[in-house]
Amino acid sequence: MAREKKLVLVIDDDEDIRFTITEICSQAGLDATSAPDGQEGLVLFTEKKPDIILVDYHMPKMDGLATVKAIRGTDETVPVLVLTVDERQQIADAFLDAGATDFALKPIKAPDLISRINVNIRIGILLKESVRGQKEVFIDKGINNATLKLIVNCLKTTGSTLAIEDICRQVSLAYPTVHRYLQYLVETGNAGFDIYYGCASKRGRPRNLYYLTGRGEAMSNNFSCPDRS
Repeated sequence: MAREKKLVLVIDDDEDIRFTITEICSQAGLDATSAPDGQEGLVLFTEKKPDIILVDYHMPKMDGLATVKAIRGTDETVPVLVLTVDERQQIADAFLDAGATDFALKPIKAPDLISRINVNIRIGILLKESVRGQKEVFIDKGINNATLKLIVNCLKTTGSTLAIEDICRQVSLAYPTVHRYLQYLVETGNAGFDIYYGCASKRGRPRNLYYLTGRGEAMSNNFSCPDRS
């Protein structure tokens, strides 16, 4: 019998952060349980079978990266949201390679966190459906098919070029996650990008504006749009 409320497991060595996230989850109609380090978190993960895991990067005994790897050693589908103050893409790539689903940057803002949790719970549901349909969960290192569907469908339904920031807002995923998936789509020939330099009076930094190629459009036909309700 399914739980009435989704269960969030918070693994963080900061007691204040654990309390804050637990309170945010409660106000959003979610249940939450917590652990102060990766070792205790793995025990709770095994006992409680949470719907999503939030894990800190820097922790004693067992850091976030080792914790994610251990979780993925037993479960391919549970979404894992990494809590971090480090926005470097190489750190994000290491976590995505280990099987993390997405990121939430500290300091935590309640509306952003709840939006991120909800979309990743839906990703977890799609991943479980892939397993039941005997489909691969991870189609490449650090790339799961449910998150890829979200981003491909976002590009398809918009019908125009989009910057990474635009995609992040539409799919409620973190910048490092979206960047990694767009990079994969470009490398596999399913997406391309135009470089936008802004107007002459406000040149600033150039931005990449992404779009699906013909090959990407063909890929999207194999995807059903996920429920975003």
